[in-house]
Parts: sequence; C-alpha cells; structure tokens
Amino acid sequence: MFASLLNFARRHIILFGAIKFTAGLAIGLFVGFAAGIYTLPILIADAPAPTATITTAAATAEKSTIFRPDLPDSDGLHWGDGTLYVTPTRVTLDGEVSPGPDYRLYLTRDFVDTTAGFQAIKNRPGEAIEVARIKGFKNFSYEIAPIDLSQYQGALIWCERFAVFITAGQLN
Repeated sequence: MFASLLNFARRHIILFGAIKFTAGLAIGLFVGFAAGIYTLPILIADAPAPTATITTAAATAEKSTIFRPDLPDSDGLHWGDGTLYVTPTRVTLDGEVSPGPDYRLYLTRDFVDTTAGFQAIKNRPGEAIEVARIKGFKNFSYEIAPIDLSQYQGALIWCERFAVFITAGQLN
C-alpha cells in the first residue's frame, strides 16, 4: 500500500512539475515578446532633431498644433505631448510621443481625437493622408511630399500595426 501511494505521489509530482515548467515557459515567452515589442522601437529610434531644426520649424510653420496626453483615447502607454509644426514640405515635433512600433502621422480634413473618429475617416479618399512614418519619439523632423495645408484641420498619430490611437491635435 505504501508503495502504491509513493508511486501515485511521484506521478503527480512529476505531472505538477511539468505543468509548472510549461506554464512558466509560456509566461516567460509572453513577457519577453511583449518587452521586445516595446523596447525594439526605442533601440532603433531616430536621434532627436537638433534644437536649430526645431527653432527653424517654429519660425517657418504655416500651421501648428499641440499634442496633449489627456485625450479620450490616449492612455499611459499611448500618448503625445508637445507642439507639431507643419509646413507644406516638413513636419516637426517639439515634444515627445510614447514609444511604439509602426507609428504614422496623418493630416485629416476635420479634427478627430478618438479611435472611432479616425477609423471612420481613415480609408475615405481625401479625408486623411499619411504624411510621415515616425521613427523617433522625441523632437522629430521629417520631410514630406508637398501638400496643400489649407485642406487639413487636424493632425493625428496612429499605430498602424495595432490600430491604436496615440494622439491628435487641431491645426491652426
């Protein structure tokens, strides 16, 4: 009887150990994958734009907007804070956005500040135009294709890979 109880205990201890190992491995892989998604864009991000570039952009901008981190669909992981300066051929941010993969800057005909609002217009011709792929998260400046700024009232940063709203602002 003692031998059968011992065999029973060994089988269950081995089974429990295998389950514990498998669960630990799965959790470790998930945490590692999530950490990689978050840190990889930071590791390969563009260097911040020089102060002179920001100053020039502020002086020559035809339109600008303020990105605030407290918009309805922004959160602790998805936010922007600073001033975006826009000319017909360049966009420059004096500020910072939360790091993440596959960020895009869009100009929109009407100001939208929510995920649902942007998804409603994103694929309508002429309602939103992608002007830059964001590869830096602090003080960036990108040359863009020439554009008629009078057609656009809003700027919005969107994570294309995960369809997540980051921030937006009304151009003035």
